[in-house]
Amino acid sequence: MTTPTAALATRLRALHIPGQPLILTNVYDAVTARAIADLPGTQALATASYAVAQAAGLTDETLTYEANLAAIRSVASVARTAHLPLTADWQDGYGPRLEEGIAQLLALGVVGINLEDTAGATQQLMDTAEATERVRRAVAAAQQLGVADFVVNARCDALLFGAGLDEVVQRGKAYLDAGATTVFVWGGGARGGISAEEVRVLVEAFEGRLNVSMKMAPGNLGVAQLRSMGVARISIGPALQGVGVRAFAEAAERVLSG
Repeated sequence: MTTPTAALATRLRALHIPGQPLILTNVYDAVTARAIADLPGTQALATASYAVAQAAGLTDETLTYEANLAAIRSVASVARTAHLPLTADWQDGYGPRLEEGIAQLLALGVVGINLEDTAGATQQLMDTAEATERVRRAVAAAQQLGVADFVVNARCDALLFGAGLDEVVQRGKAYLDAGATTVFVWGGGARGGISAEEVRVLVEAFEGRLNVSMKMAPGNLGVAQLRSMGVARISIGPALQGVGVRAFAEAAERVLSG
């Protein structure tokens, strides 16, 4: 018998269609989750660990298992009410606690994760074998708990460490073979994300199973372009947090200035 959580996982996985991408406007708490849950275009909820950390007074590098789980718990309450699938940014899986974490996330109704290949403890890129095994472990842990379609969006940070696109492709294919639904190639702010040409190469290499973090500033690749290029998933990370905080400060300034 299919459980509600397993059904949500199947629903989330089915939304990853190359050329008809799932678009995620990432949130970080119950308030932001409620703000987008009822929007007509919202098909799923997703957290962004950077935004979660900022809201907790931490950095992305110092965000703890417990603090991340607490924020995800608040978003999960909204997801349940809205009957939306939820995918959580679970950083590197927290080392030996990976299986424990998957169990706790599933208990909250979370049906997907982002899983990074940068080790949180060292901030160094994992070797391909270790990162691939982590993807395999996450998928297996969910399957053992009855969720066969658990979504792993496997983040590849190789470009941040100076690797070429060939290594990114090699890593991404390994992650997909290990059970990942999509590969999220993070280019980083310093290099301006990933280029249109890099997107084209990666879409072809991964048969469309690519997540692109879209920059909201003018002149960058937009939804229409990324859709036409054949990606399966678009996210925006902590971008909306920045928009919201600026609006909050501007409104407060108007009050303070009379």
